[in-house]
Amino acid sequence: MKKVVFLLNILIFINCSLYAKTINIGVILPLTGSVAAYGQDVFSGIELANKLNPKLDNGDIVKLIIIDTKGDKFETTSGINRLITQDKVLGIIGETTTPNTIQAISIIEDKKIPLIAPVASGDKLLDGKKYASRVCFSDSFQGDKFATYITKDLNLKNAVIIIDQSNVYSLGLAKAFEKSLKANGGKVLKKLIISSGDKDFRAIVSQLKSLNPDFVYMPIYHPEAALIARQAKQLGFDKLLTAGDGVNNKTFIELGSSAVNGVIFTDSFDSSNPSTNRGKKFIAEYEKEKGDKNLPAFSAMGADAYYVMLHAMNVCKDQLTSECINDKIHQTKNYEGVGGFISIDANGNAVRPVIIKEIQNGKQVYKTLIKP
Repeated sequence: MKKVVFLLNILIFINCSLYAKTINIGVILPLTGSVAAYGQDVFSGIELANKLNPKLDNGDIVKLIIIDTKGDKFETTSGINRLITQDKVLGIIGETTTPNTIQAISIIEDKKIPLIAPVASGDKLLDGKKYASRVCFSDSFQGDKFATYITKDLNLKNAVIIIDQSNVYSLGLAKAFEKSLKANGGKVLKKLIISSGDKDFRAIVSQLKSLNPDFVYMPIYHPEAALIARQAKQLGFDKLLTAGDGVNNKTFIELGSSAVNGVIFTDSFDSSNPSTNRGKKFIAEYEKEKGDKNLPAFSAMGADAYYVMLHAMNVCKDQLTSECINDKIHQTKNYEGVGGFISIDANGNAVRPVIIKEIQNGKQVYKTLIKP
């Protein structure tokens, strides 16, 4: 009898294998270039999630088609077009930065292919869009909650904001933070302007010293933020430096060294405080793979983007079309992800808490969680 059951299982397996299809999902990220740290973290999460769950419930194989944009908008454009026309993907995960994600969305909307952004948080990213969504919070939510935390919990009022004038992420996050700071009794002493790629911030730091704020808010990306922190320390500026989730990676700590100790910033996930069973199991698998249990927040967001896409495909497995997948993504409610339980509204926006962290002795340390 056991032999018969065994043979039947073998036959079922062979039959399923013969009829299994390969489903392509596009992954478009900056894996090299100035913001490669973001793309590499996101991809680590997507790659491991695909390794742990490589098939749909019906046995169809999920294959990742990977494009490295190098952080360049033109590469994003050509990559998205290739994924859709050549690789025939049914869904896309990416990009990382808000400007490049805007570029990607402008194409997928016309082609009607669903896209999930893992970490692009720009407020207007999804305005009027039907086929785009995200698993991260928006800038307005992040900026508002952080300003409230700074004024209420830390009792700091007078700020200088450093803004990257060439970056919509920086502009949007700065605007949201400033509005909430003022509403909570705070004051912006001055807004100092930089541009992506700048290296010399001595003039900026000199102004910080003369303005003497309670703290500095840097809603910018990690390469510039790390250099500002280093040069501030060199010139003797010792007030609190704070930032958004653009600094939530190891590269920021590596570039900034001891100068970034004490920096307080917002994040979307903390590996020492996973809120779901899937998160706990995923961290254990990540530790097996990497020898490190500190799963980066952007890796958790990458995994969540994959799992939300996979869930939608499973719901649509009997009518696997881009339209069905897109509809089911936008109907996601309390789905258990790696970074928490995920709900996505009709506009594609995710609802999730903000986590506050501090860098202590070269490590990210959890401080508190602020619920939606």
